[in-house]
Amino acid sequence: MDKTILTVENISKNFGGVAAIVRVSFELQEGELLGIIGPNGSGKTTLVNLLTGFVKPDSGTVIYQGRNITGKMPYKIAELGIARTFQMVKPFYQLSAFKNLIIPLYSSRVKKLRGGKYGDRDDVAIDLLEDVGFERDSFVPYKIASSLPHGYLKRLELARCLALRPDLLILDELFSGMSMSEVASTLPIIEKLNAEGLSIIMVEHRLKELFRIAHRVIALNFGAKIADGPPRTMMENEAVKAAYLGSEDED
Repeated sequence: MDKTILTVENISKNFGGVAAIVRVSFELQEGELLGIIGPNGSGKTTLVNLLTGFVKPDSGTVIYQGRNITGKMPYKIAELGIARTFQMVKPFYQLSAFKNLIIPLYSSRVKKLRGGKYGDRDDVAIDLLEDVGFERDSFVPYKIASSLPHGYLKRLELARCLALRPDLLILDELFSGMSMSEVASTLPIIEKLNAEGLSIIMVEHRLKELFRIAHRVIALNFGAKIADGPPRTMMENEAVKAAYLGSEDED
């Protein structure tokens, strides 16, 4: 992890005069798994939206693999190799699970990476679903997305990202709504992706699970970065404890 893949410099965003992100800066190294934590309303998802083009910053820059991507359209950022999940899953509900992957498999990025040869997309889609925990020899990959349980929809969201063959994967509360067993079975998948060299940013409320796999953690509160360091130091940090538990000086 000695090559910087992402540099965020003093990025800020206001909504109607309310500061959502305040001069946040950080770097992500290639192959690093970075966690982003903070209480509700701390600006975590806004930060993800700024990185992926769904919200344009008021100031600051985002540099990805040496290229300024600040304010670019989301599809342009995805083509460059950044894929993200969403807190609220939005699959194509009337398509089967594996058919949900066909659209990203037709992307110009995938075509370029595969030298213009896609292969059998149905087989590739089934392979990807198996990689994220779908049972290949069952009917589950062929079920209509609207009939899938929440845990499978979350994994489908992950598979759709992986179909783009990203260099940077951003997971916005992937574990939200998952059962303990679903989280436990998904953690090794993320660890394997990271071990294979994929750079990952995880926004997460499930701190115990996040701290198990993250190399480094950034904490936000009221839109500002309040801590940055190894997971083992985070909950001992006074600013982080105050953000989550409140200050002893408060009534």
